[in-house]
Amino acid sequence: MSPSEPVVLSTKIPWLRLLLALFFIVAGILHFVFPHQYASTMPSWLPWHGELVALSGVCEIAGGLGVLSSQTRMAAGMGLILLSLAVLPANIQMLINAQQAEKGVWILTLLWLRLPAQGMLIYWIWRSTRRP
Repeated sequence: MSPSEPVVLSTKIPWLRLLLALFFIVAGILHFVFPHQYASTMPSWLPWHGELVALSGVCEIAGGLGVLSSQTRMAAGMGLILLSLAVLPANIQMLINAQQAEKGVWILTLLWLRLPAQGMLIYWIWRSTRRP
C-alpha cells in the first residue's frame, strides 16, 4: 500500500487481532467511566493520577484503533507494548493494596496471576501487530 492510498480497515481482520483491538478500546473507555477506580490503583510516588488515568485511556483507545489498520498496526503494537509495561507498577500496587486490606485468597490469587498475564498480553500484542 502506497502512502498516497487512503487508510482502509481490512475486511479480513483476524479474530484475535479484532479481539485485541476491542479489549484495548473497551479498557480505554473504562478509564473515563471509572476514573477513580483506576487512580486508586496507582502508586503514591506517581504524580497526576487523574491525568495519567486519562492519558492511558486515550492511549489504549488509540492503540486499539491503530491495530485495525495495516498502516498503523506496527506502531500501535509498539505503543501498546510500552503502555503495558508502563502500567505494571499499578498492577503491583493493586496487589499490595489487596494484601494490606487482607482481601480474600481468590482476589489475591487473581492479582498474583495478573502479573505473568501481563507478559502474555504483551506477547499477544506482538504476535498480532508484527509484519507477516
